[in-house]
Amino acid sequence: MTSPSYEVATFAGGCFWCMVKPFDQFDGILSVVSGYTGGHTENPSYKEVCSETTGHYEAVQITYNPSIFSYKKLLTIYWQQIDPTDAGGQFFDRGNSYRTAIFYHNEDQRLLAEQSKAELKGSNKFNRPVVTQILPAKHFYLAEDYHQDYYKKNPLHYNRYRTGSGREAFINKHWGKTNE
Repeated sequence: MTSPSYEVATFAGGCFWCMVKPFDQFDGILSVVSGYTGGHTENPSYKEVCSETTGHYEAVQITYNPSIFSYKKLLTIYWQQIDPTDAGGQFFDRGNSYRTAIFYHNEDQRLLAEQSKAELKGSNKFNRPVVTQILPAKHFYLAEDYHQDYYKKNPLHYNRYRTGSGREAFINKHWGKTNE
């Protein structure tokens, strides 16, 4: 009996608290962790990333079994969690650390990400250009423990934040009720 082959996907979608739960509920998803990537500072702290001096994005890294849950499905969920037309952050959260990006780990992921972005652009779902970047993956640094599984540890605050930030209304307007 052979063990399954797992892969990793990395997505920046603004506040990482809001990016865990949508992926964390499916068979084939082994883990979804919050962290920082894309910048130049080693082992950054949340405070450093928020200072906009590290070059890092808040991001989630998903370990998944592609024979159960495909990268293409991950991309579909990803697009439905963000405003891909906002180059200045996401919803209430502003600044470079809250920008959106797909960080690809191999050529297949890059091609699928480019294809899904082209399909989204062609859908005319948005009135503005899709600006989400597709970038090569860099080292991923885990965020502090209190950021991990935030939606489970602090469900009331998480729900208020997701709604109060404008994310929930945006998603409902553009996608209807999704997997959140």
